[in-house]
Amino acid sequence: MENRNLGKKAAYGILGGIVGGLVFGALMAAAGALPLVAGLVGSQDPIVGFLVHMGISAFIGATFVGFFQSLVTGPQRAMVLGTAYGFVWWILGGLILMPVFLGMPIQVANALTADNLGGLVGHLLYGFALGATYVLLAARTGLVAKALAKAPAP
Repeated sequence: MENRNLGKKAAYGILGGIVGGLVFGALMAAAGALPLVAGLVGSQDPIVGFLVHMGISAFIGATFVGFFQSLVTGPQRAMVLGTAYGFVWWILGGLILMPVFLGMPIQVANALTADNLGGLVGHLLYGFALGATYVLLAARTGLVAKALAKAPAP
């Protein structure tokens, strides 16, 4: 039974990642950043960049469940954890991994530039949408209610 629930939770995380990816992807499209993402696979086509972004978004959504499923005990916690996870991915993905994969210097020292702060906003919105979507789907099937029943009393 628990394995089936883990599969459902992972699917909900992937769907949450896709919803978050759509939100962040719209911002990236408006900022003209999708060709840069396409560079991860040797392209400059914004459609390719969007598809790469969505694949990454789905992966991050699945990992959210792996790390935080036992901590998601309600909507507020899910959205806070999702937003915090978005912040982590801004640092890990936006400031470190993506620049490295594109042959650019790590951007941690430049984190407060306008471009990188725009990425921060996108990652935070992504994480919020991920957490909100995940908990909405999990609550509809009773998976969060089970977590609430197991949660220790304050």
